[in-house]
Amino acid sequence: MTSIDVQDLTKEYGATRAVDRLTFSVAPGRVTGFLGPNGAGKSTTMRLVLGLDRPTSGTATLGGRPYTTFDEPLRHVGSLLDAQAAHGSRTARDHLRALAASNRIPEHRVDEVLEEAGLASVARRRVKTYSLGMRQRLGIAAALLGDPPVVLLDEPSNGLDPEGIIWIRELMRRLAREGRTVLVSSHLMNETASFADHLIVLGRGRLLADTPMREFIHARVQPRVRVRTTEGELLDGLLKLHGFEAVAGDDGRWTVYDARVEDIGRLTSDAGLPILELAAEEGTLEQAYLDLTASEAEFTASASASASATPAPSQEA
Repeated sequence: MTSIDVQDLTKEYGATRAVDRLTFSVAPGRVTGFLGPNGAGKSTTMRLVLGLDRPTSGTATLGGRPYTTFDEPLRHVGSLLDAQAAHGSRTARDHLRALAASNRIPEHRVDEVLEEAGLASVARRRVKTYSLGMRQRLGIAAALLGDPPVVLLDEPSNGLDPEGIIWIRELMRRLAREGRTVLVSSHLMNETASFADHLIVLGRGRLLADTPMREFIHARVQPRVRVRTTEGELLDGLLKLHGFEAVAGDDGRWTVYDARVEDIGRLTSDAGLPILELAAEEGTLEQAYLDLTASEAEFTASASASASATPAPSQEA
């Protein structure tokens, strides 16, 4: 099994410290989400792991070895950092053939990963004719080419359509089930919540969290229960009597904070209150992430601008 191990890693660019004494490990057999605001140091850390930058101090190793010591690195580590990396004048197939030849990877793997990435039918088209989503698929195909035990992906859902997002989500889960080490950087909280088992969160180059995703959410988002009844005043009085804070909504539903469904169910049943709806309101990764990183973001919108903006309809990014 191959893990990614970062130990006391620091990277400075002049007077700017992009990565500040980071220490963490990414274990095999699970998908680890790599989160943080813009400027948090995620991309720099990935570049340091892949030997594209040299650390000011500290180490980043894969299975105990620096990336630069691998003779045929694609057999050990697959990565997608920039979907624009492929030369536009080459066909997708030729791009992958060149990578395969340089790492002594059998040529049949080229056709296998093109098929897996959904690009087999356009494999002989020049990359410059590809859409962003197609380039993204090509980058992922390149990451899989050497059948590596470690995979690092930076914003893999970028440019993908809904079908592509489902595909990459299932791909990451499969790679983890196969025992591989999977590290995925993303700004899409809802998407990360759908595939990640574990989270590493950075802020201003420092480690803010290294924890299972469920524990991360439960530690930072107050549990709530949604209740709907025809006897709102009686419910309000009952909850206050037992020390619960509750807020009535415009739709007749009540939100009870720091409560569990079983607690509220037992109270209302003993009191004989008619209940039309009773459900837990699960905390989201987005809520927990914003709670943790509120003071760590380098670039934020002003409160006045946010307040004056007209709310947009809810939709998946």
